[in-house]
Amino acid sequence: MQKYWKEVVKITEFSVQKYMRSLRQPFCPGCGLFSLTHAFLKAVYELGYENLSKFVFCSGIGCSSWIPSPYFMADSIHTLHGRSIPVATSIKLLRPDLNVVVFGGDGDIVGIGLNHFIHAARRNTDILVIMGNNMVYGMTGGQVAPTTPLKTRTTTTPYGSFEYPLDAAKLAAVAGASYSARWTTAHPKELKEALKKAIGLDGFRFIEVITQCPTAFGRKAGFRNVGEMLKWFKDSAVLVQQADKMDQEELEGKIVIGEFVERKRATLVENVYAIMKEAQRNGK
Repeated sequence: MQKYWKEVVKITEFSVQKYMRSLRQPFCPGCGLFSLTHAFLKAVYELGYENLSKFVFCSGIGCSSWIPSPYFMADSIHTLHGRSIPVATSIKLLRPDLNVVVFGGDGDIVGIGLNHFIHAARRNTDILVIMGNNMVYGMTGGQVAPTTPLKTRTTTTPYGSFEYPLDAAKLAAVAGASYSARWTTAHPKELKEALKKAIGLDGFRFIEVITQCPTAFGRKAGFRNVGEMLKWFKDSAVLVQQADKMDQEELEGKIVIGEFVERKRATLVENVYAIMKEAQRNGK
């Protein structure tokens, strides 16, 4: 019983300020990226990290890319639009002892950065990529994005999007990721647990977070407030195991959540260093 109460006290002492600089975050009121930031830092805390000295963060351009830099008290690199994954790959190859984490939005990761995303999964690059998917290009005015749901109104599709959205979590699994999952900001506990698991795994790990953007997405899409968007997330959510038993027509308008893949395979870092050692032996 005493051990139980110690654990309760430990968890209730958590605060994001433990890991963040005293700066005001740039997100709009009601933005889901506040929830994503909280979930990640809570996961770090519950894993026992007293600080972020064992982490390096990379991000590109977009709202989600502002999560770590300059707000986390950690080493971080703000890269060009869509180029955070190759930069993170370089860091991990040079410093395999560090946890290298990429934060980015759907436009950054699977729009301009899509090829980097696919090849990082194929190589099983030893990094964690967290994608805040607000389903539009939120920072630049709410234009249609690769992940915008079909028939959704945006600033550039006033009569509704005529494209099918990209399934990023499924693509990561098919391309070779060691771990791929999707949750929404309406599932904070499940999201936190997925982040904890992903931090502890090796290889390319991808977590897609469906997050509300009341300013650039919600207004055009017809939502009156954040509460309606979160209710939409909850009502539309279908677990992967359930989705596997449904046909395409039944899945229309649904958000498939859960773990898409978890497997063990050699990582890029392991393969590179193994070949280097072999080359050194043969060179003697």
